[in-house]
Amino acid sequence: MTSSAPAVRARRRTAFAVVLCAGLTVALTACAGEDPDKGTNGVGKLTAEQIDKKARAAADAAEAVRLTGKLVSKGGTYTLNMQLSGKGGTGSVTSKQNTFELLRIGDELFLKADAGFWKNEQGDDGSEQAADKLEGKYVKVPEDDPTYQQLRGFTEKDTLLDGMLTLHGKVNKGDRGTVGGVRTVQIMGGKGEGGALDISLKGTPYPLRVARGGGGGTVSLADWGHAFELEAPTEDDTVDYGGELPKSSG
Repeated sequence: MTSSAPAVRARRRTAFAVVLCAGLTVALTACAGEDPDKGTNGVGKLTAEQIDKKARAAADAAEAVRLTGKLVSKGGTYTLNMQLSGKGGTGSVTSKQNTFELLRIGDELFLKADAGFWKNEQGDDGSEQAADKLEGKYVKVPEDDPTYQQLRGFTEKDTLLDGMLTLHGKVNKGDRGTVGGVRTVQIMGGKGEGGALDISLKGTPYPLRVARGGGGGTVSLADWGHAFELEAPTEDDTVDYGGELPKSSG
């Protein structure tokens, strides 16, 4: 009787081991068989070049987008919070020294800034008076003013996106992640030194975040295709500057 007990325990251990191994095999097989693209738009299955092409096409076709984040260029460092469409743009830009609001409707560009923006470097009485007059008011920027093109550039959807979404070097596929709770796949220029884009795996494959190469800043892109109103300021809220506008410095 006593000699059979070890044999019974051995058989039980063997049976338990078989069941355990079988369970692990099923679990590992299930994990290996999971489709990481289940419930997505399928873009994650494509090559880096194909993802890049689809993301650029989606961005070009969208009627509007919101950009928030930081751009670093030779002209300075700018923090953006802009809504852009094919008809114009509105929002704020913060440089090293000033924050100003921009509103563009077609070719009409308006600028609103605080008193510090309008004061000239000499700080004479004239500039003080002008600053007091212009603070918090919209000023229509003449198209022949030296700062017109620079300021307008912040309101140009196609211009900004073309520069930000261009990856430099061979385009490679990066890791998957999330941006604002949305699943994404990343594509990069080189190993990231040429920039990186996080592309939505939900719905239309819009770029949701761009990290510019060379420390050029990071910008989030949202509200793709969401229409917004562009209304010209009223006469009471507009002032004629009557001279050459100050240059915005970084």
